[in-house]
Amino acid sequence: GTRQATRDASTRGGQTRFEAEALAYVDSLYRTALRLTRVPADAEDLVQETYLKAFRAADSFERGTNLRAWLFTILHNTARNRARDRARDTVIIDSEIVERAAGAPTYGAGETPETLLLGETLAPELQTAVDALPEAFRQAVWLRDVEEFSYSDIAEMLDIPPGTVMSR
Repeated sequence: GTRQATRDASTRGGQTRFEAEALAYVDSLYRTALRLTRVPADAEDLVQETYLKAFRAADSFERGTNLRAWLFTILHNTARNRARDRARDTVIIDSEIVERAAGAPTYGAGETPETLLLGETLAPELQTAVDALPEAFRQAVWLRDVEEFSYSDIAEMLDIPPGTVMSR
């Protein structure tokens, strides 16, 4: 009885530490989710789903390994699965919604929530150069140069060989 209670308390403490450490990366995950989705609400959903999956799979995380890389791997896999699922969906255009959106207020010239966020992170010239890259290259550059992951971590996250990450 007492041993089990001690073990349960220890497990809860470990889970709380895991959650606190994982949540420390929320801003970094959100920045990358925004780069992937380009829509703040979608980025928030992607981060939320990432944490939901991470907390459910916390027992499978190997203590002592790179938690940040593990979370980014979940984020990228979730984004990839969402994109694949969306590609299968039929596109339906509601002309009334399009007309309302056309009359909606807009951001300043060239400003979007993403560009405003990135303006805080990247110099304008670098931001323009990163945005001009094809999507596959943009992900690798972002993860390496902005989020500062290793080539092997990025390779695992994007499910591509390390040499491909380096060449990108």
